[in-house]
Amino acid sequence: MARLVSAVDSHLSVSTLVSTPGFGVVLLELLTGRRPTDSAEFRDNNNLVGWVRQQYPRRRLADVFDLMLLRDDPSLELELLEHLKVACACLDDRPARCPTMLNVMAMFKEIQTGSTVSSAGVGTPSVDDDTAHYGVMGMS
Repeated sequence: MARLVSAVDSHLSVSTLVSTPGFGVVLLELLTGRRPTDSAEFRDNNNLVGWVRQQYPRRRLADVFDLMLLRDDPSLELELLEHLKVACACLDDRPARCPTMLNVMAMFKEIQTGSTVSSAGVGTPSVDDDTAHYGVMGMS
């Protein structure tokens, strides 16, 4: 996914008006292979976001990912976790804490260059102080 960023950012500008919560849901769909409202799969949770949030306390994040993404290279799980943290940062219940799309691009670039997301959140203060607080929906 991070490879897509470098393909686009060389000739397109990123709009900061894009809905990061909407982008977060789309990213969750890509990572999980599930539709946002597949209620039969989510049982007590009525949507994809609630289902992902439920997986964290049980430490079942590995069960979140679409197995097709890991089929050829199981070592991608750590990279997928980084992308999951970006998606969840976009879905923060407090809109003021959601990253801008510029922050999201910076996070993807960090993943692409091999930087890891700390347990405190996505991003590092040395790159952008505004991204330091992004975590996995209260999962840090």
